[in-house]
Amino acid sequence: MLARLGEGGLPARADASRNRELLLCTARRLLDEVGPQGLSMDALAEAAGLGKGTVFRRFGSRAGLFAALLDEHEREFQGACLAGPPPLGPGADPVERLVAFGHERLRFTARLAGLLREARARATASGAPGDFSRLHLRVLLQAAGVGGDGEVLAFQLHAALEAPLRHHLEGDGPDGSPGAPPLDRLAAGWGDLVHRIADHR
Repeated sequence: MLARLGEGGLPARADASRNRELLLCTARRLLDEVGPQGLSMDALAEAAGLGKGTVFRRFGSRAGLFAALLDEHEREFQGACLAGPPPLGPGADPVERLVAFGHERLRFTARLAGLLREARARATASGAPGDFSRLHLRVLLQAAGVGGDGEVLAFQLHAALEAPLRHHLEGDGPDGSPGAPPLDRLAAGWGDLVHRIADHR
C-alpha cells in the first residue's frame, strides 16, 4: 500500500530532508550576513519561508541548530584528514601529517569560534569530534614510529589542541587575564611539540 503524503512515508521524509537542507543553507547565509549572535530561530524561519515549528522540529533548539551547522564543518574536516590532499590527507610523511593536522585544527577552531560558542551546550570534547581527533592522532603517531603509550599521548596532544578552544569559548578571564596566544604562535608551538616528540622515537 502506498503511503499518503504527510503520513510518515517516503514523500514525508523527502519533504523533511528538503526542509532541513533549505534551513541549513538559509542559516549559513544568515551567518554571513548577521553573524552567530543575530541568527535566531525566528529569523531563520522567516528567511526560509517556513513555520517556526518546522525549525524546532528539525533542530530542537538554537543550540541544536548551531550543532548541526558545526557538524557539517566537522564532516568536511574529517573528510580532508582521511581522503584529502597531503599533507593533511594521505600521502605525506606521518610527522608532516601530524603537524598539518594540528595547524588545520587550530585554524578550524579560530575560524568557527562563533559557531562553537553558540553550540557549546552540545559540542563537547567527549563527543564524536574528540573521538575522531584522538584516534587520528594515535594512528599518525603509530605510523611515525613514536613509541610509548600511544593512547595517552594522543589524548595529551588532543588536549593541547583543545586548550585554545576553551579560550575561544570562554574569552578572557574575569580578572583580565589574557586569552590564547595568536594563531601563528600556536601553530608554531604545535609544530615544535610534534617534532620534539618525533625526534625521540
